[in-house]
Amino acid sequence: MNDVVETIAEYVNAQTLAHASGEMATYPLTAPEGGKEPLLAHLDEFSPGSDHVVLTDGAFRIPSIYLNDWPDRYIHTDRDVPANIDPTKLKRAGFIGASAAWYLANFTDTDDEAVLGVLSQKRLERTARMLGRSAALSSEDAAALARNHWGYERAVLDSVAKFAPMTASQRNAAALQIDRLAQLYGDGGKVPAAQGVAAVVYHRSANPKGPMSVFGYDYLVDHFGKAQTSALALPAFKGLRAEGESYTIEALNFVDGRRTVQAIRDSLTAEFGPVPVADVAEYLSALEKIGVLHR
Repeated sequence: MNDVVETIAEYVNAQTLAHASGEMATYPLTAPEGGKEPLLAHLDEFSPGSDHVVLTDGAFRIPSIYLNDWPDRYIHTDRDVPANIDPTKLKRAGFIGASAAWYLANFTDTDDEAVLGVLSQKRLERTARMLGRSAALSSEDAAALARNHWGYERAVLDSVAKFAPMTASQRNAAALQIDRLAQLYGDGGKVPAAQGVAAVVYHRSANPKGPMSVFGYDYLVDHFGKAQTSALALPAFKGLRAEGESYTIEALNFVDGRRTVQAIRDSLTAEFGPVPVADVAEYLSALEKIGVLHR
């Protein structure tokens, strides 16, 4: 889904840039009363804050598209009103969202070849990014990054079958590319055996559902205590590409009844940068104490 949405957004970027540059554009996507400048969409890997975190929370796991305009001088002020929304920006956001929804809703096996081509291109881009990040990591963290990377790529390929069946030759060709790349650049080796608290496997309790904090309310503070929550290391942790909130949101999202604490720590390291396993274990233990998780 991400790759489909990114491809549509890249198309809108190219079309609106061509229009703003005085070139021919089939879909400039401008409104008569709106701006005529190009869309400069930045495609982020993860965004921790806004209404979408309820949908993407590990208790629901609803695939979502999050589009925002940032920086926005009006957001959460008394001038945060419809009149201050640029109609062109709204039209472009609507086009990206509606196009992705229409395409995925009407997806058939005749679309497999095109989507697999997009996945192949995006896979190479992600692999190049993974290799660049690996250079700055220890050998252990680089191995964890590689394992998570190839696991993600295989899961992305498997997700196509949720929309339409692939032929055996299509599935095998795509899987072969992943296997060859992993062989060429390293697959991270076997997962080291976890010890002690790092070996604990958590399940998400049936209730409560949803993220731990939203718009000024923090479930952990309310039930674990302000002083105890303030003493936790993970909410204040600063990594290479994210800070505490991102780590805590994803730590809970990675709880699936299969991953150990060590595996969750490795997934966080792959996504945001290295984090001590003790910090992750401490945070998840706090959630266990208030009934959000159980072993």
